[in-house]
Amino acid sequence: MPGYRYIFCSVLILIALICNEGFAEEVEELHGYKIMDNSFLLEEAYNQEPGVIQHIQTFRYLEKSKNWEYSFTQEWPVPGQRHQFSYTIPVSYLNDPVNETNIGDVALNYRYQLIFQEAIALAPRFSTLLPTGDYKEGFGSGTLGYQVNIPMSLELSHKLVNHWNMGTTIIPGNKEAGGADADTFGYNFGTSLIWLVSENFNLICEAVWNSPESVQADGTKTRNDTLFINPGARFAINFESGLQMVPGISFPIGLGHSKNEYGVFLYLSFEHRLF
Repeated sequence: MPGYRYIFCSVLILIALICNEGFAEEVEELHGYKIMDNSFLLEEAYNQEPGVIQHIQTFRYLEKSKNWEYSFTQEWPVPGQRHQFSYTIPVSYLNDPVNETNIGDVALNYRYQLIFQEAIALAPRFSTLLPTGDYKEGFGSGTLGYQVNIPMSLELSHKLVNHWNMGTTIIPGNKEAGGADADTFGYNFGTSLIWLVSENFNLICEAVWNSPESVQADGTKTRNDTLFINPGARFAINFESGLQMVPGISFPIGLGHSKNEYGVFLYLSFEHRLF
């Protein structure tokens, strides 16, 4: 099937990049002390520095659906900045129809720092989605899934940074609550502008489109597009020990199929050296 060929080709490309260091630009530190973190709904293309670990927590509440989502991510350099491993544990509350809180499908992520220069960074990511969520209650897919995302970061000036994400999620045999299954194929695309008001304070505006597929009781599939703009702000608190804490807040606003949906997004990360 085309989906499986896509997975196979993606894995081969990533293996080639890992095995042949000549494809990558020499990794060098970016100038200045700007916040180089994940954005809220997008990835920034900066892997963890050698010996530095990051813990990220996010929380999103949407008023129209009354649903909320929480996630915890931990990022590790392996062992330097070129290779990064991370995992993400999602927890969500579904207001309709189950009115329950439960864990979703855990993601195991590998990311390769392909380019890291002063003006541009590129870090493709490949993830395996473990079927840890209860698909019968709507919290998971009931099978292994795969995800590829390509984040790119562009430093437009000393005060303005532009981030882009493009990716796909493939879930062979994705199950709906009654047990019917089908191969699903989702897309994601997004961009953001970050204004570096100062070294430790940023204003952010993101635009994110997601187009996942869901399986119906009769085995057919439907596509559920969402589109949000997400204005917000973040700031860094730097401690003498080397710990950096980055709190942030934003306000997602739905457009198109997501019209009249709005909410709040909270972000908190801790970054510190292990050695």
